[in-house]
Amino acid sequence: MKLIRTEDAVGSVLCHDITQIIPGVVKDAVFRKGHVVTEEDIPVLLSVGKEHLYVWEKEEGMLHENDAAEILRQVCQNEYMKASEAKEGKIELTAETDGLLKINRGKLNAVNGMGQMVLASRHGNFPVRKGDKIVGMRVVPLVIEEEKMNRVKEICGDEPIFKILPFKEMKAAIVTTGSEVYHGRITDKFTPVVESKLRECGVEVMGNIVCDDNSEMVTDAIRDWIGKGAQMVVCTGGMSVDPDDRTPLAIRNATDEVITYGAPVLPGAMFMLAYANDVPVMGLPGCVMYAKRTIFDLVLPRIVAGERLCAEDFSVLGEGGLCLNCEVCTFPNCGFGK
Repeated sequence: MKLIRTEDAVGSVLCHDITQIIPGVVKDAVFRKGHVVTEEDIPVLLSVGKEHLYVWEKEEGMLHENDAAEILRQVCQNEYMKASEAKEGKIELTAETDGLLKINRGKLNAVNGMGQMVLASRHGNFPVRKGDKIVGMRVVPLVIEEEKMNRVKEICGDEPIFKILPFKEMKAAIVTTGSEVYHGRITDKFTPVVESKLRECGVEVMGNIVCDDNSEMVTDAIRDWIGKGAQMVVCTGGMSVDPDDRTPLAIRNATDEVITYGAPVLPGAMFMLAYANDVPVMGLPGCVMYAKRTIFDLVLPRIVAGERLCAEDFSVLGEGGLCLNCEVCTFPNCGFGK
């Protein structure tokens, strides 16, 4: 680049966008990179405060900000994502389907740690909807060394930093436990809440069965639903450590692998996840019935996206695992689960 007086720029090629800002009216590029300055452009350029201009002098080994942003796009974009055009050196990716956003945090931090380049995204392991912004990217200077951008490509390799796992079509069944519900002493208010959350993630609810506080009865119900084709079983009630709460035992007996009984999340500490082969079986604590958002809201989207969770997926939830029970809930646009 070289810096010249605007009055002397006729015939020169702009090497960056020129932005015009009129508060409440417009903020956009009045001239784009590559524009050849004419005599008529001079008053306009001066009116937006450009008494001097950077014009392009092609130099070996240097890349313009738009070209560098395109390299960042290449290492970020995966399938189910749409890229915007480069504008003022910035590109944004948006989701083209509903699903779970996954981020390679190691690569993300490595690129941002290089300096002079920016990848700013939403949190991973949370659902996105079609049209949601995923990440914005740009380099800071107007031109940057090509060698640095080649280093970015080496760091990221062939696997993009961002990935969307589309939600799968799943069938779920509910096992409601508790003698008070089984004998009709109280109305079951838990099942409708669970059904609503399942449908929120596009899950088909096959139905529910009510069981007494009998671990064998609950175990049989879980196995029966799996035999009928349930791809997920959700158990409600009886999840505390009281002697007569036997749902955890029933889940253990019906499954092959217990991932966790307990999670560093409030509300939701007494949550349980196990697998019967590949079928996830969840035990939901009572808080899911009355709290707006709980551990169930953090785990369910990942299950529906087809992830098989492990113990480490839960141990890392402590930081951000405290829901503040805000009067107006803005989840997931808050710190819960992050």
